[in-house]
This record gives sequence, structure tokens and C-alpha cells, in this order.
Amino acid sequence: MRAQRICILGGTGFVGRHLIYRLAEHGYQMRVPTRRYERHRDLLVLPTLDLVQADIHDPKALIQLFAGCEAVVNLAGILNEKGHNGRGFYHAHVELAHKIAAACHKQNIKRLLHMSALNADARNGPSFYLRSKGQAEDFLHNTRDLHVTSFRPSVIFGPEDSFFNRFAKLLKIAPRLFPLACPRVRFAPVYVDDVARAFVHALQDRHSFGQHYDLCGPHVYTLKQLVEYTASVIGVRRRVIGLSDFLSRWQAHIFEYLPGKPFSWDNYQSLRVDSVCRGSFPFGLQPTALEAIVPGYLTHRTAHSRYPAYRSHA
Repeated sequence: MRAQRICILGGTGFVGRHLIYRLAEHGYQMRVPTRRYERHRDLLVLPTLDLVQADIHDPKALIQLFAGCEAVVNLAGILNEKGHNGRGFYHAHVELAHKIAAACHKQNIKRLLHMSALNADARNGPSFYLRSKGQAEDFLHNTRDLHVTSFRPSVIFGPEDSFFNRFAKLLKIAPRLFPLACPRVRFAPVYVDDVARAFVHALQDRHSFGQHYDLCGPHVYTLKQLVEYTASVIGVRRRVIGLSDFLSRWQAHIFEYLPGKPFSWDNYQSLRVDSVCRGSFPFGLQPTALEAIVPGYLTHRTAHSRYPAYRSHA
């Protein structure tokens, strides 16, 4: 396959790092923008990667970043905003989508892979997050002369994830009882490397043009089951107490204003719908069960233990 140059927005993030190693294996040339060049210099071990300091929300910077590229991958997004009115989500998802489309048109780029979210819905999404994700997805798919493929994952797990690692940290410092909001909401966690493999397959498959792919793991669990499983893996004895809807709402209202927003009102709204798929994993790929991966990194959570995995990809 002829090597292509791809610009990857959000390439220094959790999913992005796994994707760039997969793309490097297939001979792709990559341009990855970052606002903090020094923080991500470890990526320079990849000879096919060009790390560029840039602000992806600057339309002029996007045009420069896309120069000479044949495709763009958009992984950029946020799970929480600084404010409380949805403006941050709109800026991070919808406004950026408009800027990306304009820059693609300027540089005559026809191919875009876009990270959306399971349950993204521009009109009926219960949260700012899901509505803004849906608006961005709809806009891009309706952009003329742009071949878009969207991916809509359930919660993504893997080393450095913000799901199992966060709960593991909380469980370790929690007292014997662990109150949990929205305990009955269901997830089908998907392995980050399976997500990366789906992106790579789409780049090579013209039949993926215009498609929206839901990405889920092979099994469905309630949030309470996932937290209890996390406790068992890290070897702590905690009784997970599922909160009622009233208490979950109350917790969300309070945590909304704590530093770092450990649980926001918008998070609660997103958890009103199950994050599960109806169909099978795309491209004939077999998704990985979390039980095969999660214990390996939850029980070895130091920074040094993660370096070999990255080196093996490189």
C-alpha cells in the first residue's frame, strides 16, 4: 500500500497514541499537532511521525496542518466543560467540526475519519455532550465532497484509560462503603486497540465512506458490576452501594462544582441511556474481552511498567 500522510487531531491522547502506533505499522506518514510539544516528545521515536506545536482551534493553523495530507482523523473532544451551559461542548465538538471541514475543503482533502460517541444525537441526546457530538457528526456527514466515516464507541478501556484507572484510584482511597450514582446503566466496554484497528481498516476500505460504526466490546455490564470488578482486580474490599435516581441527581449537582468535576450534571444526563450496541463489531474484527486486558494494567499502574508496551509498538 502506498504510504499516505494523515493529520491526526487528538493524536497525543489516549486513543490517539494507540492509533498512531497502528498506523505506523502500516507505513502511514503522520502529522500530529499538540499545544504542549515538550510533554509528548516521546512520540518522536516513530520515524514516520511529525509532531507539530499548534492550536487546532485556529482555522489558519488547521489549514497549515492539513497541507500535503490525503486524510484527516479527528479524535479531539472533551468529556466535561469548564462551564455549565453547554458552550464548552459546542466549541470543542461542533465549532471544531466546522473548522475541520473548511480546512479540508481549502486543502482539497476528501477523506475524514471522525470520533463520535455512542448515543450521539443532535436533537434527542439527553446531555450537552451527546447533543454536541451528534451535531458535529451530522454536519460532517452532510458536508459536500467529504467522505466521512464516524465511529461511536461505548466506554473505551486500556492502559491510561480514564474509566477503570479512575475507579481504581477512588476505590483505594474510599472507606468500606462506596456510593455509586447510576449503578444500573449498562456499558459494553471496548478495548482501545480494537478501536484503533477499526480506524485503520476504514482508511483502507472505500465501503466505509458515509458509514456510522458503533463500537462495543463482546459483553455488557452494569456500572455497578464494572466497579465491583475493578475492586476485585486491585484487591480491595469495598461494598458498592448503588444510589437511587434521586441521590444520583443530588450527587451530580454537588460534584458539578467540585474541583475537576469528578461527576457532573451533564455526566448524569449522559448516563440516562445505556451505552450498548445492537450490531456486531465492524470489518469482521473480533473485539477483546476486558477480562483479558484490565488486570494487566490495573495491577501494574506505575509509569515505568507501561513503557515496554509503547516500546513494543514502536
